[in-house]
Amino acid sequence: MNLKRLLPLLVLLAAAVASWGIIAFKPQPVQQAVDSIVPSVEIVRAAPQGLRLNVFSQGVVTPREQIDLVAEVAGKVVQVHPAMVAGGFFAVNELLITIDTRDYDYAVLIAEAQLAEARRVLINEDAQVEQAHSEWQALGEGEPSALALRKPQQAEAQAKLKAAEAELAKAKLNRSRCELRAPFAGRVLSKQAGLGQYIPAAAVVARIYASDTAEVRLPIGTEQLAFLQLALGNKSGHWPAVTLRAELAGKLASWQGRIVRSEAALDDSSGQLYLIAQVAEPFAEKSDQPPLLNGLFVQAEIEGVWREGLFTLPRSAVNSLQQVKLVNAAQQLEFRQVDILRSEAERLIVKAGLRAGDRVIVSELPVPVAGMKLKIAQTSPLSQK
Repeated sequence: MNLKRLLPLLVLLAAAVASWGIIAFKPQPVQQAVDSIVPSVEIVRAAPQGLRLNVFSQGVVTPREQIDLVAEVAGKVVQVHPAMVAGGFFAVNELLITIDTRDYDYAVLIAEAQLAEARRVLINEDAQVEQAHSEWQALGEGEPSALALRKPQQAEAQAKLKAAEAELAKAKLNRSRCELRAPFAGRVLSKQAGLGQYIPAAAVVARIYASDTAEVRLPIGTEQLAFLQLALGNKSGHWPAVTLRAELAGKLASWQGRIVRSEAALDDSSGQLYLIAQVAEPFAEKSDQPPLLNGLFVQAEIEGVWREGLFTLPRSAVNSLQQVKLVNAAQQLEFRQVDILRSEAERLIVKAGLRAGDRVIVSELPVPVAGMKLKIAQTSPLSQK
C-alpha cells in the first residue's frame, strides 16, 4: 500500500532529475567570427580632355529651288525635249518645250508693217511741217501758231511711231515666249503637257527643280546654340560644316555640306530655330557615294565648338541628383556634386566637379552609404568619342 503511494512521487522525481541533467549538460554553440563583407566596384579614372561639341539634328532633303514651268502664251505644243519626263535632267537655258510659232510670226509681220507705215506718216508730216514753216516766213506776219506749223499732226505721227515700235516689240516678245527654256540646271519632277496638246496661257506644263544644290532644314534647340559658332543676325560670318548620313540601298552613306543660313524666326509650335544646310552637286556620280535624293530623311552632325578641360562619363556614373560616387584615398565611398555640360545618348559631359585621377564608380551599389568601405574590382577605359 505504501509502495503504491510512493511510485508517482518517484516518477516525478526521476523526470525532474532528467530535465535538470539535460539543461545542465546541453552542448554550447561554437562562437564563430563573422567577417564583414566589402563590396567590389568597377571604376573609371577621370581625365580632362578637349572635345568638339558637335550638335545633332535631322531633316528631309529638298531642292534649292523648285518652280512650276508656266506657258506665257497659248498654242499647240510642237516640240518636247527628251529630258521632259519625270526624273529627266536638263542644262541651264536648255529648250524644253516649243509652242507653235506661226500665229506669233504673223503678228510680228503685221507689227513690222504697221511700224513701216508709221515711219512713212512721220516722214510726210516732217516734210509738211518744214513746208508750212517756209510758207509762213514768206507770207505770214507775227508769230505763227502751232496749228499753222502742223505741230500737233507731227506730234501725233511721232506718238504713232512709238506705239508701232512697242507693238513690234510686244509681238517679238510673245514670239520668244513660244520657247520655254530652263532658268537653271535641274531635273523634272512632273510633266503636265505633251506633244500635240493645246495649252492655254498661264498653264503649268511641268514642275522642275534645281539640281546644283540640295538643302536640308535642321531644327536646333535654343540651348544647343551654345555649342555652335553661328553668324546669327549678321550678313556674313562663319557657318559650320555639316555631315549628313542616311541608309540608302542597304548601306550607310554620308555627304558633306555646310550650314549657310538660319531662318528669320523661331518656330511658333516648337520654339526651335531652323538652320539651312546645303550640299553642292548632290547628283554627282562618285564611286563611294550615292546621289543625295530629294525627300530622303537624313541624320545631321553639325560641327560644334572646341572646348578644353572636359570630362566624359558613362550615364550610369551619375545619379538623378547629378552626383557621382567616388572611391577616395581611404578606399571609402564618397559622393560629389558635378556640373553637367551636356547629356548625350551614351555619355555625359562634365565641365566641373571632377579632378584628374578621380576614381569614379560606374557599377551598381545596392545600398550606397557615404563612408562605406569598398574594393576596386576593375578599371574600365573611358570612351573618347
